[in-house]
Amino acid sequence: MTSPEDTPDMHFLVNELKGKRQLAEAGPNPQATIRQHEKGKKTARERIEALFDEGTFVEIDTLRRHQSHAFGLAQNRPYTDGVVTGWGKVYGRTVFTYAHDFRMFGGSLGEEHAKKIQKVMDLAFKARRPIVSLNDGAGARIQEGVSALAGYGGIFTRHVQASGVIPQISVMLGPCAGGAAYSPSLTDFVFMVDKTAQMFVTGPDVVRAVTGEEVSHDDLGGARIHAERSGVCHCRYDDEDECLADVRFLLSMLPDNNQGLAPDYATADDPDRRVPELLDIVPTSPRMSYDVRDVITVLVDDGEDFELQADWAPSIVCTLARLGGRLVGIVANQPAVNAGVLDIESSEKAARFVQMCDSFNIPLVTLVDVPGFLPGVDQEHNGIIRHGAKLLFAYCNATVPRISLILRKAYGGAYIVMDSRSIGADLALAWPTNEVAVMGAEGAANVIFRHEIAASKDPEAHRKVKVRAYSEEFMNPYYAAERGLVDEVIDPSDTRRILIDAVEMLRDKSSRSLERKHGNPPL
Repeated sequence: MTSPEDTPDMHFLVNELKGKRQLAEAGPNPQATIRQHEKGKKTARERIEALFDEGTFVEIDTLRRHQSHAFGLAQNRPYTDGVVTGWGKVYGRTVFTYAHDFRMFGGSLGEEHAKKIQKVMDLAFKARRPIVSLNDGAGARIQEGVSALAGYGGIFTRHVQASGVIPQISVMLGPCAGGAAYSPSLTDFVFMVDKTAQMFVTGPDVVRAVTGEEVSHDDLGGARIHAERSGVCHCRYDDEDECLADVRFLLSMLPDNNQGLAPDYATADDPDRRVPELLDIVPTSPRMSYDVRDVITVLVDDGEDFELQADWAPSIVCTLARLGGRLVGIVANQPAVNAGVLDIESSEKAARFVQMCDSFNIPLVTLVDVPGFLPGVDQEHNGIIRHGAKLLFAYCNATVPRISLILRKAYGGAYIVMDSRSIGADLALAWPTNEVAVMGAEGAANVIFRHEIAASKDPEAHRKVKVRAYSEEFMNPYYAAERGLVDEVIDPSDTRRILIDAVEMLRDKSSRSLERKHGNPPL
């Protein structure tokens, strides 16, 4: 039995604890830190410092270590096991995080490493607060075998359980290969840094062995590829500082969870400000192009918005902004790209955005200027029906305040899908330039009067007469308003004030949920 004289006093024990913490915070060795910096990458703790308000981070499981003894691991058991977990404040609000430390085992996921991540995910879920993952890891730790691989299952399950309950943000700051790539794909937002971040299920070596194709890591799964081609990446950056600053900004906009509202922010931008510049931004001719981002900039508070997936499916714009200090999600057709047509990718992009906004009580404002769905064999064969139905389902399923504004064209099924009154928009507005119709006047006249036009002495002149007649009868700006499909035709100069009033009016909107387990959307 140990005598009282042999028992260490509290000062000794505290000093011992400090020593262990210092070892954990220092990392494996200075050379590993130098190598990380030479790649243009911060360490896990430097990233956490950049993410959180100064001095607010609280770490848990600092002294946790792996329990494996195979393949020499018994002689290499660093504290933290290659992942730093905990919580802190972002603009005074609690946010949870886990950050892979590439300096230890290449940030690979072992059994204890996975348990640390699962624990902090559980805490975030219980506390109903956002979680941010700072990813820089080489996948499963091969030395630990299937125990490491199984750790991903627990992480994926928690992503799904938290989906639509708390905001989940993945920040890709290094490699993310194999099964690990599914983790960020299950979250709400994916940020990537150019040149250093890559995501792929099978790497270049496997691709070469199986298909014979030669491809670099960046060309297979770099930030540019996922921002422009796959749509996995929501926001792409040149460096980590810029990336983490925008993660902070996004967190400042979002609510903590699905039960609350996004925080309101006082703005010096007058809610009654008229916007006469819109009269010149949007041409009255439906054949002329313009950039819908210019419309958004004029309308929103301080001209500031946060666009998502800007480089993917650019014929539609999805962005977060504030109107009168309140957060809204804006979905807008982009006439500057393919006339703002809806296609497979733009339908999927907008559907996911609408679903995210609905999950977190963010009102939706839809700016409509759409000529229809993109025609073509490829579109039909690749499933435009199924993908277009995703957007239709997302809007019909959304219970948040929904306001649509027709700027110009609103043709055919695409008009219905873009949150028309017939699928549940709470308020449908239009400018005097609106054209709500089954199709454009020329196409309609060619179908309806094709025999009459063909039999006339001057088919081209007769066609023009019929186009004009159809346009005057069915495509005048008040046709839809006379039938209640549009609630009000408004002066574009009053758009900002009217949208702010509408968001305020619908603030306490209540919708009764259907009694069902869940819908069956066309995934």
